[in-house]
Amino acid sequence: MKPYDYISLEDRYGAHNYHPLPVVLQRGVGPYVWDVEGKRYFDFLSAYSAVNQGHSHPRIIEALVDQAQTLALTSRAFHNDQLGAMEEAMASRFGYDKVLAMNSGAEAVETALKLARRWAYDVKAVAPNQALILVAQQNFHGRTSTITSFSSDPDSYGGFGPAMPGFQIIPYNDLLALEQALANPNVAAFLVEPIQGEAGVNVPSEDYMAGVAALCRSKKVLFMADEIQTGIGRTGSWLATCGSCGCTGGRCERDPKTYVRPDVLILGKALSGGVYPISAVLADDEVMLTIKPGQHGSTFGGNPIAARVAQVALQVVEDEMLMQRARRQGAHFRATLEHEFASNPLVAKVRGRGLLNAVVINTPEDSDLAWNLCLALAANGVLAKPTHGSIIRFAPPLILTDAEMDDALSRIVRTVNEYQ
Repeated sequence: MKPYDYISLEDRYGAHNYHPLPVVLQRGVGPYVWDVEGKRYFDFLSAYSAVNQGHSHPRIIEALVDQAQTLALTSRAFHNDQLGAMEEAMASRFGYDKVLAMNSGAEAVETALKLARRWAYDVKAVAPNQALILVAQQNFHGRTSTITSFSSDPDSYGGFGPAMPGFQIIPYNDLLALEQALANPNVAAFLVEPIQGEAGVNVPSEDYMAGVAALCRSKKVLFMADEIQTGIGRTGSWLATCGSCGCTGGRCERDPKTYVRPDVLILGKALSGGVYPISAVLADDEVMLTIKPGQHGSTFGGNPIAARVAQVALQVVEDEMLMQRARRQGAHFRATLEHEFASNPLVAKVRGRGLLNAVVINTPEDSDLAWNLCLALAANGVLAKPTHGSIIRFAPPLILTDAEMDDALSRIVRTVNEYQ
């Protein structure tokens, strides 16, 4: 079969809810993927940061296969011998009392929303059905009916109403707006991405996360950080909320001067190294134990495969010093592109942190320029994808060697500078 044949099958029998580049991938190893015709590409999307540890990492695959051959699923009707170990590893690594395992990122966000509301009624004593959750403009937390109810993107919410009530959108990276919204005593939580990935890698000011944490604490409001895309080493630390916290050498040192601790932490994507759907919500007992047996769950959440894989995936990040690599290579990536594109009228800005970066194309959002540039990049062996029409996101696996990064950079620079 030719690439067109595979694409035609999807078009004929699949829902049209995605608009992928016309590349049909068949195999992946490390930072590379190959299409059905054998062409090799650098994967500079990493399944939206799910493949931080690289494709087909041998330690993660070994754990996946071994556990699948031993015990795959029990449901939570019974205990299994892997879940407790995973919960202990995550709770100790990130510094929380409890872990609630789910599958997809959107499920984890939904879980956090339920926790926030239940905590508001049981602990903060908000009147029944009056809890309000604040969210940031241009947020992206998933595509469920609840989550799209507080999206500011018409493509996400348009035509899917009525919207669920109980949410208020405030500007991102605006502490004054947050302070004003927190004056409402019914506010239960503020849900926010430390860096807005889908919105185009919007990096807030350095004091924003610390300011968010302090304001929420002063009003007895939960600070909920969605680190599904930014967590697990992507930005050069275990978490983007770490900021300049010195946590790249192992377990987070949690320097109180620099570390910002969310009340509720939401993880997913790279929690499995991209080989299995795994997500989790972490919180202390005051929040987590408000939900009682039978009030929340998932058939597959916390299954033995997920639990085993997550333990190994986290250990790989630490053992292979992927956070240090992301921090160093990210700085090199941005510095190189800023220098090479300094006089290119196509490029408006380069921004990011660690290996979560974006090139803002100097064109209206409704232009095809960024899309066409991604087609040209694919032709030159680099896979990336536009977001919001005029922004190209670059998020390679964290296992890239320096030589591989330089090779990929030369392809990106050549493609953009020679684009006609």
